[in-house]
Amino acid sequence: MGRLEGKSVIITGAGSGIGRAASLLFTKEGARLIAVDRSEGVKDTVDQVRKAGGTAEAVLADAGSEKDVIAFIDKAISTYGKLDAIWANAGVSGGLVPIAEQTVEHWQEILRINLIGPFLAIKYASPHMIKQGHGAILCTASVAGLKSGASGHPYASSKAGVISLVQTTAYSLSGTGVRINAVCPGLIETGMTKPVFDRAKERGTQDKIGQLNPLKRAGQPHELAAMGLFLLSDEASYVNGQAFPVDGGLTASMPYAGKLI
Repeated sequence: MGRLEGKSVIITGAGSGIGRAASLLFTKEGARLIAVDRSEGVKDTVDQVRKAGGTAEAVLADAGSEKDVIAFIDKAISTYGKLDAIWANAGVSGGLVPIAEQTVEHWQEILRINLIGPFLAIKYASPHMIKQGHGAILCTASVAGLKSGASGHPYASSKAGVISLVQTTAYSLSGTGVRINAVCPGLIETGMTKPVFDRAKERGTQDKIGQLNPLKRAGQPHELAAMGLFLLSDEASYVNGQAFPVDGGLTASMPYAGKLI
């Protein structure tokens, strides 16, 4: 029996990267999935799931839109009769723009998707879970929300907000049987980070990617998916209100050059 056998699960940002890897892993472990993304890539994700023998439905939606969130949560309930878990994974980077050149509109869009999106997922998923007496929520934050130097200002701020949202929500859900946690990816090779890898290849410095973490490499989407699987499964039944770095050890210390004596 799979670790998510028979569970109804929603994953946002399922069209590529971490979301796609999680979709494939979760359905292999028995989840019945609603895969959500605003890109057509989500249809390819679901095709891959079905070819592997899994159960999934694709939904084109904006994870930062209230009406879209209501609709895809209702879709999970109507399709599978319940909602056991949701991973609010969708996010955008916003790029690196000097702070004096950033606009209010740029900030608003990053916050809308990266922070308001998880809030909406919590707001509309948790009542169904509370009624059931159980459920698990996972949000994608970032190491950029823990320490500076990993991204642009609006992205880092949005991810710090996600961590706080998870911590405060854990107490708001006290006694309900519903858990919530966050994962904080380090440098993971996805579509969002593709420009970083492309620039390194152009300069011939791809061997230096991930050099600041003790594992000396970038991470892969399946490594985040594995952590998500644990946190949304019953194996993590006593894990709540936490933000877990999955970063090769980057945040275990301050970055340094060379070896310690």
